[in-house]
Amino acid sequence: MSKKRDFTSVTDLSPAETRRLVQRAADGKAAAGPPGRAAPLAGKSVALLFEKPSLRTKVSFQVGVAQLGGYSLYLGGEEVGLGAREPISDVARVLSGYVDCIVARVFSHRHLEELARYASVPVINALSDWEHPCQIMADLLTVYEHKGGLDGLTLAYIGDGNNVARSLCLALPAVGMSFHCASPDGYELDAASVAAAEARGGRTRIMRSPSEAVADADVVYTDVWASMGQETEAAQRRQQFAGYTVDPALMAQARPGALFMHDMPAHYGEEVPPGMLEHPQSVAYPQAHNRLHAQKALLEFLLNDT
Repeated sequence: MSKKRDFTSVTDLSPAETRRLVQRAADGKAAAGPPGRAAPLAGKSVALLFEKPSLRTKVSFQVGVAQLGGYSLYLGGEEVGLGAREPISDVARVLSGYVDCIVARVFSHRHLEELARYASVPVINALSDWEHPCQIMADLLTVYEHKGGLDGLTLAYIGDGNNVARSLCLALPAVGMSFHCASPDGYELDAASVAAAEARGGRTRIMRSPSEAVADADVVYTDVWASMGQETEAAQRRQQFAGYTVDPALMAQARPGALFMHDMPAHYGEEVPPGMLEHPQSVAYPQAHNRLHAQKALLEFLLNDT
């Protein structure tokens, strides 16, 4: 392998690479396996370093590594104590001598960047407080499958300007999609991320009204109002986000045939009503399943192509 590549942000991929990985994931899924070699990760190991609980991320990475012929090792936060029990630089250097890749799900994006700086093997962001890039690669695959392409589409995000919103905002310019984001006052996406997206050629609109955001939207996307680590703010956020629930009435204001997406877990009675993930326009479950296929394409790219 030449110089190692990390995937800590969606911006670590060029637009051409982003499109290529979406297509690669679609091809691999259609073939019920990775295109090309049967076991591209044969003899390779991947450390899953998780400070946060996980369902979709943990299972999809473990299964994906196994399907690619590799071996994964799960390390919970209490086992490593990233930056507490041991300095992050030591953890990075030690793990680099054991494994071929580190997949990290962390509280602090700053810690993730430090891990990547000192690791001599690729580091993948499996979620941080700043970005959720693996989720967005699965999202792009899901839209591509259900809409037959990505160019010219508009995605409307309703809710907190969080890590998911940020990664969507930064990724969509790479595939020719527009981004609308409706959030309550004080919870909007930060101006620096919007500027970075626009510098990548993004067509971004930040607004207050969910109805305005979904008008002419091909995809309507939402996420929880209070993420992990924000539990103490949950009651306040429920008040602030009143009116930002994505329900059938809001979906009816989007373009006919618009997709509904949610990265899960869902907080029913808050950002969505009960049953919304089973709505006829919902692709939330295929979206979750596509984490497996998008991450397999990413792993093969980082461990074999670069």
